[in-house]
Amino acid sequence: MANAQQIPVLPGELGDVPGWFPALDQTLFTWFLERQEALGQRGDLLELGAYMGKSAILLGRHQRPGETFTVCDLFESDAPDGANQAETSKSYASLTREAFERNYLSFHDALPRVVQGPSSVITQEVSPGTCRFVHIDASHLYEHVYDDIGAARDLLVPDGIVVLDDFRSEHTPGVSVATWEAVLNRGLRPVCLSTQKLYGTWGDPAEVQEELLAMLRAREDCGLSVQEAAGHRLVRVRARGMKPPAFPRSRHYVEPVEVAVAAPASTPARKRSRPRQLALDLLPPVVTRAVRQMRRPRAGGGLARPRGGAAHR
Repeated sequence: MANAQQIPVLPGELGDVPGWFPALDQTLFTWFLERQEALGQRGDLLELGAYMGKSAILLGRHQRPGETFTVCDLFESDAPDGANQAETSKSYASLTREAFERNYLSFHDALPRVVQGPSSVITQEVSPGTCRFVHIDASHLYEHVYDDIGAARDLLVPDGIVVLDDFRSEHTPGVSVATWEAVLNRGLRPVCLSTQKLYGTWGDPAEVQEELLAMLRAREDCGLSVQEAAGHRLVRVRARGMKPPAFPRSRHYVEPVEVAVAAPASTPARKRSRPRQLALDLLPPVVTRAVRQMRRPRAGGGLARPRGGAAHR
C-alpha cells in the first residue's frame, strides 16, 4: 500500500519555520536593516543560501519600494562539483524550492527574486554596487565561501553590510579560514561577532560600531566584550535569555484555544458508622479526646501516639 501523501505544515509564526536563526541574530539583522532605513541608505537585499526561508522571511520585511530582494540557492538542483554535491546531499536533502516558497508566502504577498543555482552565478544576476545587505549562508567549503565573499565585496554599496554564517562552528572550518582570510588580506572590517555570524563591511566600521555598542550596552539580555586583534576592534555579543524581536504572524496563524480544566471534585467527608458514632457520643469527653488523638496522623505517617505513651522499638 502506498504511503499517504504528507500534508505540509504551514507556519503560523517565524519560529515555526525550520532553520538556524537565533534570537540574537534576528535582533542584529533587524537593527542593521532598520538603521539603514533610518539613514535613508538605498540598495538591494541578497541572500546566498536560503534553506527553508527563515532569515529570508525577516529580510523580505525590510525590502522597500524600488528595491530588489534576491535569494540564491541550489534547492534540489545538482551541485557544481562532487564535494558540494556530497555536502548538499548530507545536510540539505529535504530542501526544495517548493518548501521555501510555501514558507515565504505564508508571511509575504509575493516571492523575492529566486535564482535557483550555485552561488557562483550571482555576479551574473546582480549588478555590482547595488546591495546594501548581503547574507552568506550557502556552501561551507572554503573555495566556495572565498568566492561568495568576493562576490559580496563587488555587489555591496560602499557602506553595505555583509553577514557570514557559521564562521566559527566546529564543523565548518572552511568558512572560518575564508572569513578570517578576508579580514586579514581582503579588506573586510568586522563590525561585530555573534555566536554564529560575523557582521562586517568594506567601509569604515567606526560609526556603526559606536551606535551598535550603545544599543547593546542599554540591553540587559546580552553579554558584551570588546577586544583588539590585528588592528581590528572586535565586538563580541552573546545572548542572555534574549527573546526574538516582534514579527508579524503568518496568514495561517491560529489563536490557541484555551481548554478549561475542571477543578478536582472534593473528597466527601467519611461518615462514621452509627454504632461508632453512638459510642463516641456516650463516652466521657476525656476518653473521646484520647481516641481522636490516637487516630490523628503524625507528620511522618501512621497514627499519633497518645501523649505520654512509650515509643515502640
